Formats: sequence, structure tokens, C-alpha cells
Amino acid sequence: MMKTFRPFLFVASLILIVGLACSVNLTDEETPAPVAEQPTQAPVVEQPTQAPAVEEPTEAPAMEQPTEAPAAPVSKYFVEQFDADPLWYYEVVQGDETSDVDSATYSFDFSRMIFEIGEPHLYAYYVYEGEVYDNVRVDINVENRGVNTQQVGLTCRVDDEGWYEWNVQSDGLWELYAVSDGYNLIANGGSTAIKQGKAVNEYTLICDGEELSFFINGVEPKGSPYIERKFALRRGNVGFSVSSLRATPVKMEVDWFSISEP
Repeated sequence: MMKTFRPFLFVASLILIVGLACSVNLTDEETPAPVAEQPTQAPVVEQPTQAPAVEEPTEAPAMEQPTEAPAAPVSKYFVEQFDADPLWYYEVVQGDETSDVDSATYSFDFSRMIFEIGEPHLYAYYVYEGEVYDNVRVDINVENRGVNTQQVGLTCRVDDEGWYEWNVQSDGLWELYAVSDGYNLIANGGSTAIKQGKAVNEYTLICDGEELSFFINGVEPKGSPYIERKFALRRGNVGFSVSSLRATPVKMEVDWFSISEP
């Protein structure tokens, strides 16, 4: 803090001291006013140290983005309704070497798979290779839109060793094959449960252990179930076929194909 001076008190004290020392009277001369003492230099105000740097907030941790939900597992049992081509395995087998396999075609329209076969004795297979089954049931719903001479087949345990195949002709005759080093006929018969002409039919094949069962429009014909031990095919893919016999053109529309537990 700066020092404060009192000038009048200082002058009186000075006169008293001079009078005592010199024993003289004060003259009329004006006593010069004392020189005010200049204040000492103001203390240097200590500047505050540099304000501490404000710590920048750390960046908020990035929110971990949720991973994409895993796709639901596809069931091995389902109904294919053919809204689009499922891209299964397709092959045409010649029963007559003079017939052109290119005359057998398929397409997809109105949620149906449409087979058209222009020449006789051609067998068009469509096989689902996405799963291997041992015991399984397959069903198919088909509508005939062409000649009344044709057949529809169901297959199970399709493998390098062979497969089982059950074929139903448009007149109700049926045949059961074990296809291994050729087509081996193991059972046959007939049924009146089939609907002939331009009609809709449903066929079923069940492969369960040694037992092979089959149905036409829900009716099990005589000869089913069949116990098969000779070829003993164990597991494989499933599928179906549409075939021309003597008359053409064949036109069959598959509405749906079902794979389920036996």
C-alpha cells in the first residue's frame, strides 16, 4: 500500500526544532513548503500465472453399431410355391434316343412351375440339393394342361449311389423304382383315386427307414407301404419329375412342392 503524508504536522515540528536550536524569532519570510516525498515506485503487481489450459473434453466413445441381425436359419422342411425360380438342379433324361431333350422346357408364371415337353419319352427332373435327408415326406400339387398321356414322379434319397422314384401315370398306373445302375422296377400297381383329363392331383411319397409309402390324392393304393431291403439306399436329396409318354405335347403346371417330416 502507498504511504500517506500529513504536511501540517510536519511544518510545526520543523519550526519548533529550528527555534530551539538557533534561538531566533521567526521572520516574515514565507517558509517554503516542504517537498512532498515522492511515493516509492508502486510494487509490481504480480501477474497471475497463465491460466491452466482448460482440458478439452475427451471425445465421447463411439457408439458401437449393432451388428446386423443374423439371418434366421432356413428350415430343412418347407413348401416351395414357385414365386420365382428356386434354381434347383434340372436335367432331362432320354427314354428314346430320337427325342430331342431341348424340346423339354420349363418356366415360371403366376406362382407356378410350368413344364412343356414337345417330344415323347423325355423325363425332366427337378431336384432340391440344398439338404440331405434320410427319412422324409414329399408332396406335390400338379395340374394337367396338355394331353392326358403323361406321368409325374417323386424322388427321395437322390445320391451318387442312386435314388428311389415313384411314378404315377395319368391313367392311375404307378411304378416304384430303385435307380441304381439302371432303373430297377421293385413294385407296381394301379389306383382309381387319380383325376384324369385337365385336372389337379396331389401325390405323396414317404421314405422312412426301409418303408416306402405313397398316396394319390390322400388315398394309399394297394402295394403301399413297400419294404425295400435289397438296395438299401440311405440318404440324399429330394425332387420330382414330369415326363412325356407316347402323346405330346405335355404341359403340366406345378403349384407347390412340399418337404416335411415323415
